[in-house]
Amino acid sequence: MKYPILDAASFMHGAEETLSNPVKPEKGEKLKVGLDLGTASIVLVVLGEENRPLAIVREFAQVVKDGLVVDFYQAKVIATALKKQMEEILGVRLTETAIAVPPGTGSRDVQTHGYVASAAGLEVVRVMDEPSAANLVLGLQNGAIADIGGGTTGVSILKNGELIHTFDEPTGGTHISLVLAGHNRVSFEEAEIIKLDPERRRGNLPVIAPVLQKMGRIIADGIAGFECDEIVLVGGTSEAEEIDKIIGTETGKKVSVSPVPILVTPVGIALSH
Repeated sequence: MKYPILDAASFMHGAEETLSNPVKPEKGEKLKVGLDLGTASIVLVVLGEENRPLAIVREFAQVVKDGLVVDFYQAKVIATALKKQMEEILGVRLTETAIAVPPGTGSRDVQTHGYVASAAGLEVVRVMDEPSAANLVLGLQNGAIADIGGGTTGVSILKNGELIHTFDEPTGGTHISLVLAGHNRVSFEEAEIIKLDPERRRGNLPVIAPVLQKMGRIIADGIAGFECDEIVLVGGTSEAEEIDKIIGTETGKKVSVSPVPILVTPVGIALSH
């Protein structure tokens, strides 16, 4: 199968497959690399020519909060380890990467993201906002992309495929875990396990619904005053039970969840390289 992308769902499922079945590049093949410093994990993605998915590696991490790097040393350690792991998988040396940050991130905080990549041995050649990176996969022409990650809900509004407005607020999957921790009287780490357990998703919904409603209100505020045909959700928190219905109710818009939402932004970052 060749790329660029004609079918986002097939493309993303192909990228997801490389988590367990990486593909070695051809000799001399030009590579595209994306490093995503997320609130819940750090992800490194490599694509080959014609945007062919080759490999994805990731590591749980709590080194970023609300888009800000709060533990530079640990971020550097994890990013360096992921780079080494990827190089061993592919049999090539990686030297460059693209990165992305939440919309509205200040220049100093953008630099800190870049410093993490540099400390891991990767020269930053492109910096994007996260929802715009996601749209390199989705190709949305008119509407909004809401990137709901661990720490923030970021919104990008597009008109004729061009970015015209971005908005970001600090509410995401971490806040869901905090609510679950309080409700179940368990640690944050135990709440993360509860949140990700597919057998408990339906039962968690009444507890976390207020957080999902708040995300919907953030998105509604972000698109207010703009034409918006539809909203596409990306980011790991987009896998929450009935999140599309709840956000649809809060915004009054057609809402859908992207294919493999947890990987759309990291893969989009690599596409931008």
